[in-house]
Amino acid sequence: MLINFNNLEINNLHPKTEFEKKVFFFIEEWLSDSKTVKVQTSGSTAVPKIFDTEKEKMLNSAEMTCNFLALKNNDTALLCLPIEYISGKMMLVRSIQRKLKLLISEPSLKPLENLHQDIDFCAMTPLQVENSLDKIHLIKNLIIGGAAVSESLKKKIIQMLQLSHSATKIYETYGMSETLSHIALKEIYPQSDNYFTAFENIDISLDERSCLKIFAPKLNSEILQTNDLVEIMSKNKFKYLGRIDNVINSGGAKIFPELLETLVKKEIPNEVIFLGIKDESLGQKLILIVEGEDSELINKQLATINYQKKFHKPKEIIFVDKIPRTQNGKVNRKELLNLISNK
Repeated sequence: MLINFNNLEINNLHPKTEFEKKVFFFIEEWLSDSKTVKVQTSGSTAVPKIFDTEKEKMLNSAEMTCNFLALKNNDTALLCLPIEYISGKMMLVRSIQRKLKLLISEPSLKPLENLHQDIDFCAMTPLQVENSLDKIHLIKNLIIGGAAVSESLKKKIIQMLQLSHSATKIYETYGMSETLSHIALKEIYPQSDNYFTAFENIDISLDERSCLKIFAPKLNSEILQTNDLVEIMSKNKFKYLGRIDNVINSGGAKIFPELLETLVKKEIPNEVIFLGIKDESLGQKLILIVEGEDSELINKQLATINYQKKFHKPKEIIFVDKIPRTQNGKVNRKELLNLISNK
């Protein structure tokens, strides 16, 4: 199904699948007299909730992204994310705001499977990208969100696009439902940046815990307090360190698991998670969870990792068949900790 927002005729839309019907209902909701639409949070960091948000602010968010990526009228975009969440809704709003031609693809792990044409813009999750590497060269601007992009996936992206000599640009996103999708992008390809760049009119600062505070008056009238530990490098650039909830206190030392996971994923392709489990002498004992089968090769690779601090080296390595994830693909650390603790 293709929707041309440059010449939208709602009566000419004939949705066939359940997903197309959901898209159609959102367009009807958007064209209604109501000044707001309902948005559902993903529930990855808290209990899922539904809240009303102003259409005008969603249009502001769409304009920021479209301007950053230099999208223009009649460009082609692809929607392959669930329409229930802000990520899918904002793909539609960007198409409306910039009058794009929008291809509708049922959300799946292989959303590009039937794509045989070049498109200008698409948003995907890391897992979708992982399963679409042979087709990402068809996308001019690709943004990846919903979860962090692993080092192993970055390597695969770079290798694949270098082979195809593609002009594709790929970015990792930073944002949340309350900021109406992302407020900052970090380039992965062709340049590999260490810092997120916030959009114009986004003010960033730190609280006393070194967690990010966001003031984006065009998106939300309140100052948004996050639990994300960051380093601010300049007025609009910051480096993500991890969630303060995930910080491990082992023997009085604070350990940021996400930074260690990035280090390990440079050496092995497996999903890995660092956790702190209760320990009488240390308070929390640092352990490493590796998804997949225990093997001599992986253990050799793990043994060669050069940790910056002695206490960064895990006290124990545990292999599991599958790391639990939330509905939208993010690692569920609490459930994983419960599984390990109950073994």
